Amino acid sequence: MRYPKHLPENGTIGFVAPSFGCAIEPYRTAFENAQRRFAALGHKLDLGPNCYEGRGIGISNTPKACGEELTAYYCSPENDVLISCGGGELMCEILPYMEFDKIRQAEPKWYMGYSDNTNMTFLLATLCDTASIYGPCAAAFGMEPWHESLQDAYDLLRGTKDAVCGYGLYEKESQKDEEHPLLPYHVTEPRRTMVCLPGSGLQMAEAGAVHPTAAAKYQGGGEDVSLALEGRLLGGCMDCLVNLLGTEYDHTKAFAEKYQRDGILWFLEACDLNVMAIRRAIWQMKHAGWFSHVKGFLLGRPYVHGQELMGLDQYHAVVDLLEEYEVPILLDLDLGHVAPMMPLVCGSYARVQMKGNEISVKMEQR
Repeated sequence: MRYPKHLPENGTIGFVAPSFGCAIEPYRTAFENAQRRFAALGHKLDLGPNCYEGRGIGISNTPKACGEELTAYYCSPENDVLISCGGGELMCEILPYMEFDKIRQAEPKWYMGYSDNTNMTFLLATLCDTASIYGPCAAAFGMEPWHESLQDAYDLLRGTKDAVCGYGLYEKESQKDEEHPLLPYHVTEPRRTMVCLPGSGLQMAEAGAVHPTAAAKYQGGGEDVSLALEGRLLGGCMDCLVNLLGTEYDHTKAFAEKYQRDGILWFLEACDLNVMAIRRAIWQMKHAGWFSHVKGFLLGRPYVHGQELMGLDQYHAVVDLLEEYEVPILLDLDLGHVAPMMPLVCGSYARVQMKGNEISVKMEQR
């Protein structure tokens, strides 16, 4: 696994828009404030030509323009790290215009983004054997003040931190809008982790916990769940992953085979998928052989949170199909579209510690 150099003091941050750009509010103002924040920290800025574009369909510009921008800025010596402007819908369409052979030969560089950026963060690991950061996009750094998760992401880029922990509260409804583009996350709901351990079934991780969406169905045990996991982190947004599955860009099984001695810790979350679509995605990944050599599953709260269709909830949508692997399954973690999110180094070797509702992920460059 190739690990990039960290963002140096006074180093240059590059910004690209391979998915949506910051063409409309509240993203434009937030992105401009993020630039001021980074400049105040001593960093120079290198903006790609599509950062403020909005002429594309589901992305900032044409697939060709976006693919060329991302390749050029990744390989450019003019910036030290790259942060994506935002997520979107059709970043997959830029892949034919990406020069992955050129990226493999280039000096590795940190690329950070989430959601639609799975098309880069996941493929950097599986196609280029290069670590990436599944973390916040550029506009999020415009909030005032920064949430702890933004500081964590910046510290990962700087190399001053190699571990993250879960956050106490999550956001049920954002208050950010066109008139209030710099508002921080509106965190009001207590994080309550669910677990499914081999032979124990689905339960709350914290003894006596009251879960906002699961309390009526699932009970905590007599004591807090305690566990430790190790393995190589791989994953992203399921909406994008299942779209890549089976294509010419799908080298996932080969990646799992290469790192079988480490084992894979899959981190997964969902945006637009309802509980039925989540279950179909898990089924498809499972039967494509993606979960060979799995050591555990880290699952974020789905964006469509608390949904139940035909008796199926967000927990059984995944647990029913994954229990047979007999590895720990952790659910409702701070990952993905329901803010805040723990930034994770995709491709790194991770040590996960959990005690009750508390979780930490230490990521090693090996």
